[in-house]
Amino acid sequence: MKIIIGKFLRDLPAVLGLGIVIFGLFVALFATELAPRPEAAFQSDLLMRFKPPSAEFWFGTDNLGRDIFSRVILGTRSAFMIALVVVLSAMLVGVPLGLAAGYLGGWRSEAIMRVTDVVLAVPQLILALALAQLMKPGLWTAMLALSLTYWPFFTRTVYAETRRLKGSLFVEALQGIGASTPRILFLHILPNAASPIIVRATIGMGFTILTAAVLGFLGVGATPPDPDWGLAIAESRKFLPETWWFATFPGLAIFVAVLGFNLLGDGLRDLVDPRLRRSR
Repeated sequence: MKIIIGKFLRDLPAVLGLGIVIFGLFVALFATELAPRPEAAFQSDLLMRFKPPSAEFWFGTDNLGRDIFSRVILGTRSAFMIALVVVLSAMLVGVPLGLAAGYLGGWRSEAIMRVTDVVLAVPQLILALALAQLMKPGLWTAMLALSLTYWPFFTRTVYAETRRLKGSLFVEALQGIGASTPRILFLHILPNAASPIIVRATIGMGFTILTAAVLGFLGVGATPPDPDWGLAIAESRKFLPETWWFATFPGLAIFVAVLGFNLLGDGLRDLVDPRLRRSR
């Protein structure tokens, strides 16, 4: 364990990504306490509209006079909640399907993987947008649409790992002593396939934050007056470039959050993949 931690700490981009993710989680958990004006994030004050960044309003104010800094902080909570809910939901669907497809074989494996390939053939954003259009716009609609389109990534990853582990000696030994299929899959194969699943989940959280912001920008995600980063950028379009701060700071929040998860995911992938480890 010390060797693994030491190798991770020597990967400066991964450590930076971990720091960003921890900081984002801290902001998300204590958003209400950290926001200097949580009430001003929702209440309109037309006399304060379009105030540039200053000591009073660090990120300025928007078209309704709301404090953008407070809205960015409160938006961190919804962004991380979407990422967590979507990734966990996709794992609950995709991981068991990948285990079953990789271990059982036959027509069941073919059926699962062909459905997975069909879903993967369509870009996730387009498919999520189409599903979201069928439902009422809102935060939960965006989470449901993203969950229904992200599970195939876990299925494909777990399928490949299960196929690799299926021929291992410990699996053959378990089969020889009559261990049940669920026990082999969930108590022995799944723990050995945990590393790529964790990497996929970490990178997926950053990608989910970005995709959710795009859905909010297109009007099928969060709805006003929710403090959503993508929605804030959409509302700022008609006031650019004069009120540059309106779109800049929510956009920077998206950039930093996605960057943190991607750097952490890349570091974990380099750490757990022996081929990449030997190439260094």
